[in-house]
Amino acid sequence: LAIEIEKQKLSPAELGLKGIVAGAEPYSENTRKKLEEIYNTSVFNSYGLSEMNGPGIAFECQCKKDPHIWEDSFFVEIIDPKTGERLKDGETGEMVLTSLNRKGMPLLRYRTKDLTYIHTDACDCGRTHKRIGRIVGRSDDMMIVKGVNVFPSQIEHVLMEMPEVGNNYQIVIDRGADQMDRMVVKVEFCNKVFHGELGDLKQIREKIKHALKEEIIVIPEVELLEPNTLPHSEGKAKRVIDLRKV
Repeated sequence: LAIEIEKQKLSPAELGLKGIVAGAEPYSENTRKKLEEIYNTSVFNSYGLSEMNGPGIAFECQCKKDPHIWEDSFFVEIIDPKTGERLKDGETGEMVLTSLNRKGMPLLRYRTKDLTYIHTDACDCGRTHKRIGRIVGRSDDMMIVKGVNVFPSQIEHVLMEMPEVGNNYQIVIDRGADQMDRMVVKVEFCNKVFHGELGDLKQIREKIKHALKEEIIVIPEVELLEPNTLPHSEGKAKRVIDLRKV
């Protein structure tokens, strides 16, 4: 959206937005910071899913310390996605929701497949509704690469922390000639910090590779691309392409 605004010779930071509510897919705290810088306004996280009546499940307050569940409308549980056992507050697992006042199509213990946890501490805003932690991924989108469990959110967290990285990336997983897993992280670099020298490219690539290895253990290949090279999504972004399943 910011790219399209700039094509109209406008500045996203000068639109005078009072705030942005972001949701639809998990994003890291570093992505929030980038959005706030681009649009010069506060970004608030929201959570929802169509099956439970759209986006009105949980919203952040002014403290921006993760969304409060509307507990007068939804009963929330966290379970072990493998065993179905209910977990204690603070433990990460799959969120299960039950609608409390929906008459048309009430859902009982609906498995969202979203991985999160219930905060154990009170929020500074004074609200008593429980808060869910930032969604770390889905129980069905975890990637197993060379025997290591990897979530796309881990990779995004690392990339969005780096000023050299632009706003778009993609993860491609396939098998090499030796039939071993191979992960390629395609990253658009940021025009503001790239000066076009070959040495800069190599240094940035190695910096990204090292940071990703520290986070996910697996050593990926890193492919640097010019800004706006990767296709822009309409709706949810296609971040992971797993060619091992083809």
